[in-house]
Amino acid sequence: MNTLIVYASKYGCTEKCTANLSKKLTGKVDVCNLKTIKTIDIFQYDKVVIGGSIYMGKIQKEVSEFCSKNLDVLKDKKIGVFICCMRDGDTAQRELNDAFPQELIENAVAKEYFGGEFIFSKMSFLDKIITKKVAKTDQDASTISEERISRFGQLMNKA
Repeated sequence: MNTLIVYASKYGCTEKCTANLSKKLTGKVDVCNLKTIKTIDIFQYDKVVIGGSIYMGKIQKEVSEFCSKNLDVLKDKKIGVFICCMRDGDTAQRELNDAFPQELIENAVAKEYFGGEFIFSKMSFLDKIITKKVAKTDQDASTISEERISRFGQLMNKA
């Protein structure tokens, strides 16, 4: 089975999680960064994983546009969706559900939030200020969950 992972990453956390996930999937796996690759032939894939990071409650526009543009085709595929965010529990689950079209959420064989990262050296000046105010920290932090990534991979492999 051929699997496609499409994602968008602002500062590299989603890219890191995508690389980790791709190693856990069986069969042929292609990875596409939606910020650099605009045209993707999804018809050649049996499974499609879509991921992105959440900033100020929203997923990247490239991810939203990919989902909207390909919704009819995606509904006929085995789909997995994930987000990277610094939230947890019900808040992260709500952000996951709000990030993707309802049809994809309902049909997804795997859906998860993988955690997130604050890496201040990679942030823009404005993002540093916002993060300090909202998260009340100026320290690098990572909540990436290897367990959640592995569980997601297992679900996609079974599908």
